[in-house]
Amino acid sequence: MRILGIDPGIAIVGFGIIEYDNVKFKVIDYGAITSPAHTPTPSRLKMIYDDINYVIDKYKPDEIAIEELFYNNNAKTVINVGQARGVLILAGENHNIPVFEYTPLQVKQGVVGYGRAVKKQVQEMVKNILGLKEVPKPDDTADALAIAICHAHAGGGVNRLITALKDR
Repeated sequence: MRILGIDPGIAIVGFGIIEYDNVKFKVIDYGAITSPAHTPTPSRLKMIYDDINYVIDKYKPDEIAIEELFYNNNAKTVINVGQARGVLILAGENHNIPVFEYTPLQVKQGVVGYGRAVKKQVQEMVKNILGLKEVPKPDDTADALAIAICHAHAGGGVNRLITALKDR
C-alpha cells in the first residue's frame, strides 16, 4: 500500500510518501510545499492545491493520511491552516483517494508508542523506522512521514474496509 502522509500548514506543508506491505516500510519520497510570506491567502491556497495535485499525480498513493488541526492560541493561524487542510483534503477527494485524519496524540502513539512523546522522539523514531541516515528536514516533512507511519500502523486497509462498511 502506498500512503501519502501530510502535515498541513499555510506556509509549509510537509509530505511523505511511503510503501508499507504489513512487514516493512519503503520511503518513496518526501519534501515540503512552501508558499512565500506576504502572499495573499487565496494565492497560497491555490499553490498548495496545485502542488499537492502534482505530488498525487506523480506518486499515485492508495490512501492519504493527514493530521487533524491542532488548536493554538492564534486564531488567524488556526483558520489559515484549516483552509489549507481543506484544499489538501479536497485534492484527495478529487482523485478518489480515501483520506484519513489523525490527531497529534494518535500520531505520537502510532510512531513512538507513547502519546505524550516529544517532537525529537517522534523524529528519531521516523528516522529509525524508515532506515534514514538523518531526520528529514524541515520538521514538517518528518511530521508528514510520521503521519504516514501512524496510518500504516493503524491498519490502513482495515480503515478502508471500515469506511466502506459505514458508507453502505
